[in-house]
Amino acid sequence: MKIFALIATTLLSLSAFAQKPTDVVATVGNKNITFQEFDKKYKEVLAVAIANPPTKEQFLEDLVRYELGVQEAKKRKIDQDPATVERFNQEMYKVLLEKELGQKVQDIKTSEAEMKAWYAKNPSLRTSHILFEVKPGATAEQRAEAKERANKILSEVKASKRPFEELVKIYTDDAISKQTGGDVGWQSRISILPSYYDVALGMKVGEIKGLVETPYGFHIIKLTGKQSYEEADHKAIRAAVFDEKRKQLFDAYFNKLKAGTPVKMNTSIIK
Repeated sequence: MKIFALIATTLLSLSAFAQKPTDVVATVGNKNITFQEFDKKYKEVLAVAIANPPTKEQFLEDLVRYELGVQEAKKRKIDQDPATVERFNQEMYKVLLEKELGQKVQDIKTSEAEMKAWYAKNPSLRTSHILFEVKPGATAEQRAEAKERANKILSEVKASKRPFEELVKIYTDDAISKQTGGDVGWQSRISILPSYYDVALGMKVGEIKGLVETPYGFHIIKLTGKQSYEEADHKAIRAAVFDEKRKQLFDAYFNKLKAGTPVKMNTSIIK
């Protein structure tokens, strides 16, 4: 009986020192840090700082310093500063997307059939080109002069029996591809300008077309290769299909938000 009484007394005395969730481990100004708050955050730190975790005393000091900093920032009205508000809004936006779409994005699956269907419309193409450069900031008159020169040479290229590679070395303004006969390598829809890719996509291997206008100037294009699905980079195709499906998720979500919120855009101002 004496043994049981001793055990009971010991348990009672130990329970007197047991922490309660509402116990206050620190007070900073008018802010109380409870044991529950401390314990939750400390366990989160231990989960990532396995090699060299802080002691409980060190972490409590860190919590106190954090709260001191937050209170001082509010005294100085830093929370009302436009830059702070913008950063806060950006974080809210990220959290919203993670909450609403995060799991849906993780659940995206891409099948072999989907990859083949996508690649049929977006194959990897290899082209060579002759570039008639238009410098950034060029006037309309300068651009017109470049186009006139390009059209004149296009007629010469079509009539010439010389290899396209030789004509590139004579006419192109592209110093880099000039050394390789105008070759710009294998390109996909996402790695080259749409206006350039779309023209090349409609061509037969060996065919020459022009003029193709891009922000860089005017191009005469020769299609030199079209890669089959079997030869293509399947990892890149899978990523492209994934990105397309993710875009569809985002589009659907924001279209739903737009349906419940008046939105007006004046795109003519930004052109």
